[in-house]
Amino acid sequence: MTHPYNVEQKLKTESGEYKYFSLEDLEKEGYNISKLPFSIRVLLENALRNFDDFAITKEHIDTILNWEPKASDKDIPYKPARVLMQDFTGVPAVVDIASLRAEMERKGKDPEKINPLIPVDLVIDHSVQVDYFGTNYSYQKNVEVEYERNGERYQFLKWAQKAFKNFSVVPPGMGICHQVNLENLAKGAITRDGMIFPDTLVGTDSHTPMVNGIGVVGWGVGGIEAEAALLGQPIYFIMPQVIGLKLTGEMPLGTTATDLVLTITHLLRSYGVVGKFVEVFGPGLDNLSVPDRATISNMSPEFGCTISYFPIDDQTLDYMGKTNRDPDHIKTVEKYCKANMLWRENEDKITYSDVLDLDLSSIKPTVSGPKRPQDKILVENLKPKFEELLKEGFERDYVPLSQRDVLRWKSEGGGQKTAKAMKSDSPQDIEVEEVDGNLKTVSIKIGNEKFEISDGSIAIAAITSCTNTSNPSVMLGAGLVARKAVELGLDVKPWVKTSLAPGSKVVTDYLQKSGLLEDLEALRFHTVGYGCTSCIGNSGPLPGPITKAVEEFDLVVCSALSGNRNFEARVHPLVKMNFLMSPMLVVAFALAGRIDIDLEEEPVGYDPNMEPVYLKDIWPTNEEIFEQMKKVLTPKDYEKNYNEIFDGNEIWRELQAPEGKLYDWSDDSTYIKEAPFFKDISEEPKKLTDIEGARVLLKLGDSITTDHISPAGSFKKESPAGKYLTDKGVHPEDFNSYGSRRGNDEVMVRGTFGNVRIKNELASREGGYTTHIPSGEEMSVFDASQKYRDNDTPLIVIGGKEYGSGSSRDWAAKGTDLLGIKAVIAESYERIHRSNLVGMGVLPLQFKDGDTPESLGLDGKETYDITGISDDLTPLEELSVIAKKDDGSTVDFKVICRLDSQIEVAYYQNDGILQYVLRQFLKDS
Repeated sequence: MTHPYNVEQKLKTESGEYKYFSLEDLEKEGYNISKLPFSIRVLLENALRNFDDFAITKEHIDTILNWEPKASDKDIPYKPARVLMQDFTGVPAVVDIASLRAEMERKGKDPEKINPLIPVDLVIDHSVQVDYFGTNYSYQKNVEVEYERNGERYQFLKWAQKAFKNFSVVPPGMGICHQVNLENLAKGAITRDGMIFPDTLVGTDSHTPMVNGIGVVGWGVGGIEAEAALLGQPIYFIMPQVIGLKLTGEMPLGTTATDLVLTITHLLRSYGVVGKFVEVFGPGLDNLSVPDRATISNMSPEFGCTISYFPIDDQTLDYMGKTNRDPDHIKTVEKYCKANMLWRENEDKITYSDVLDLDLSSIKPTVSGPKRPQDKILVENLKPKFEELLKEGFERDYVPLSQRDVLRWKSEGGGQKTAKAMKSDSPQDIEVEEVDGNLKTVSIKIGNEKFEISDGSIAIAAITSCTNTSNPSVMLGAGLVARKAVELGLDVKPWVKTSLAPGSKVVTDYLQKSGLLEDLEALRFHTVGYGCTSCIGNSGPLPGPITKAVEEFDLVVCSALSGNRNFEARVHPLVKMNFLMSPMLVVAFALAGRIDIDLEEEPVGYDPNMEPVYLKDIWPTNEEIFEQMKKVLTPKDYEKNYNEIFDGNEIWRELQAPEGKLYDWSDDSTYIKEAPFFKDISEEPKKLTDIEGARVLLKLGDSITTDHISPAGSFKKESPAGKYLTDKGVHPEDFNSYGSRRGNDEVMVRGTFGNVRIKNELASREGGYTTHIPSGEEMSVFDASQKYRDNDTPLIVIGGKEYGSGSSRDWAAKGTDLLGIKAVIAESYERIHRSNLVGMGVLPLQFKDGDTPESLGLDGKETYDITGISDDLTPLEELSVIAKKDDGSTVDFKVICRLDSQIEVAYYQNDGILQYVLRQFLKDS
């Protein structure tokens, strides 16, 4: 095979001599590489190096080489150098790979051919829950409960580590995958098989772009795409536009990287960058460290873009040194990037699809909420904004003053796995104290202590998520806020559930060395675990009296968290307003105990002498923060922690795991089941057919997230998933979470569209309900799907704008498929979920511009025929839909088939991407 471009060169580095594909040679041959954004250059190198004239062709290379600002509708390939996984998405991915092996064995083929072809790192970081908090034993007890709940899943992952090549597992309690990636796994440039090339990856978590902050191209995909990538299949996507984000100026005193990223989230989401790349440039970039950049890149899915890329420069190398990367490797990265036009320079020559300007000096203290990351609120406006939000969004039946009956509640004992820290044996009195305008206040008495909570009270204050815990400036800043508050005699309010969940143990080391961990613990911000915790919905239970007060009196309580997601019911089902903010502000709001406070004018609390203490009194200066950073940050901390990253604690080391190349599936397991998608697969795909006589299972509005479609948090015994587990003999206290049960399709299909806040227009109430149209009976979504299945009725979902936004949650597509949903018709899609639907053989269809369910008069009770599928289906083809109403009238309209490339048509024809890959293996064996 002759390569179409003869640009292979050699480079001598401190690490050795390597071959590489030279973009500079292409420049010399007359191609204007200098005008290409750096991220496009990385894609170009990737296609050049992986050219095989089959999966990656000269046409693919030429498409990238001739990138234009308006981009194109041509698909391009991407073969990442490695894959990153977390356990919530990783477990089902490993289940799928093990299931592919099982089917290969049933077909009489060699199962060991199903094996990762590129390195896979799986970090167990999503399973720890905040059951215990506010004590020095919180961490240890949470770890013990985590292993109790998840032992079977962890045994399965330990089996996979032995059974598969190129597969490594970072045990629980070591860190969050993106922070581990940023601080240790990311290489900038990779040397492999005598070649040197840019470090690239995909991750089974939507926040994978965090690594863009250190100059690595990578983004989140569903587990489905990641599995195909690790099995050698290129990921295909439409040639993207690249939006330049030009930064100028410097951040004002008193502002943080969190304020900056929340401002950028609002800016980019308002502009519209879904499916696009964002590349950051400009003189302001010189003032941003890699942790600041990573804070921004982390929230790419909140912007809607695929990546937010920061090219490699001196700041990158400086960070690599500080985090204990090998000095010779750092020099190799520098030499390679400078030799191959991947070093940040000559930004003025680059052409972007569009440029957005942001003056860093305009940044002000900011939060976002109450249920979308892009809903920016300046801290100075938060109090009146809360009152407005409460009035507009939470109309409720208030308890009249005349009905202030005292509610006596005695906490009940629980099973072994219920957090005893939440329990009390003494009676607790709860009563409605007053209704003041639109605010309801409830008085709680525990023993001799009495306090009041009301609408706007902070129920959860969580320093959580790699978004911010990877950034020493805001973590040390939070410690300094705590120190100043403690010195002034302040304490957090008794109703606030506090937690500190660092993204790596390095954070604990530098907080301990600075003495600031002691100050945080004085305010009950004890370490609860090293994982995503509240950011992923693992907030654990609220204290019993708080739970009862919120439930009985319908209080609108709030959370303050340093995370990246605040979608409805994500953080905690009872917490209706959730606000993203810096760790420093999390501490401040925990002290205040309320979200509706003017932090500029009102005190956060009073000292023992009843003197008011204001935010300015406890806010550290930039000099104080930088002085701490200089004193306590050393490469030795990174060396110590990452040298033992794969070892795990004693519980992990002693955990017994199965042996063998095939997993021994157990019928009794409620955690791990063989995936149903590949059993007895035909060696050839079936012929495509039109969808006829379909019914609508759900009719949904705008901004339906993957949390709405496939929630990750807890569920009740009355839910279909709860009933299934109860029938299996599982006690409610042992249900764990949907996220932890993703290795069991029976649980997950019952939880699909089961979010307690989802609003289906075919149901009279919130939650996972719908109306079975033929009978008119309202029931759970799962039960309705089974009734439709009994009559062989195909199903569809109707949605609005931004359908499937949020996490890269493959079960949102898998569950959709298993419910019998054949197509989704929406006004627009988020990138990852559309791709996942295709990957599961569900047809994503898009209303044409100007058409909406409302403008077409669709109420969801029609019968639908979708035609054109069986007639030589092509990418982005228009298909015809006929919706028949009960009175015999019809609504005829066109939709765009969102199979965006020929390879996606092939995936759809095969009922999914993994079915396509499996059939390739079967043919080649």
